[in-house]
Amino acid sequence: MQTDTILIDLDGTLIPMEQQAFIDAYFSDLARFLAGYGYRDARALLGALMHGVKAMIQNDGGATNRERFWTVFAGELGDGVRALEPALGGFYGGAFDAVRRVLDPAASGRERDVRALLGLLRGEQQRTVYLATNPLFPPVAVKTRLGWIGLTPADFDGITTYDNSRYCKPNPAYYTEILARLGRRPETCLMIGNNPSDDMSALKAGLSGYLVTDYLENEYGMDITPFCRGSFEDLMAFAQTLE
Repeated sequence: MQTDTILIDLDGTLIPMEQQAFIDAYFSDLARFLAGYGYRDARALLGALMHGVKAMIQNDGGATNRERFWTVFAGELGDGVRALEPALGGFYGGAFDAVRRVLDPAASGRERDVRALLGLLRGEQQRTVYLATNPLFPPVAVKTRLGWIGLTPADFDGITTYDNSRYCKPNPAYYTEILARLGRRPETCLMIGNNPSDDMSALKAGLSGYLVTDYLENEYGMDITPFCRGSFEDLMAFAQTLE
C-alpha cells in the first residue's frame, strides 16, 4: 500500500542533539528567566515544571495539554503564575534560542540535509509531511527550535503543539488524533523518530515506523531489533524507496 503521510519527530531526529543536554540547558535558562519575575526557588520551580509535563504526558484527552500543564503548574506555584504566560511566550521566542548551544557541532550542513530529506519524503506524490514533535511546548517554542536547523512551521503540513493536542507520546491516541485531523488511515502513514518508546508507539496505532539511531533515546533499554531502523543517512536512502 502506498504511503501518503509522513509523521516525523523533531529533537534528535531532525535536530542533531542529545535529549538530556537539551533538557539541562532548557531548565537552567528557564529557571534564570523566571527568577527575574520573583520565582527564585529553583527546586520548587523545577518540581512544578516536571509535574506539569507529567500531567501532559498522562493526558487522557479530557483537555488540551496546555490546560493540563497550567492547571498543575499554577496549582503548585499559585494562580499568580498564570499571568506569566505572555512573558513565557517572550522567553520561548527570545532567550530560549540560546539553548541551540547544545546542538552537535559535528552535524554540519544539517539544514541542507534536512531540506533534502523533506523533499525525498514528499516525493513526486506530494505526500503530507507532518511534524510530530511531542506536544509539550507552545507554538513559539517549536518555531524557535525549527529555526536551529533553518526551518519554519511553513515547511510542514501541520505541527503538534501543547495547545492543539490532547495526548502525548507514547500514548497511541496521540497518533490517532493526528490522523483524525488529517483524515488519513494508519496503514498509509509512516512515523519517523529516534525514540523506540515514544515514536515507535505509533505502530500500536497501526502506522509503520522508522527508528533513526544517530541520537537514539532509549531510556527503557528497549530491544530495537524489531524496528525498521538506521542512521540519518540510511533514512535518506530509505525515503527514496517509499511508494
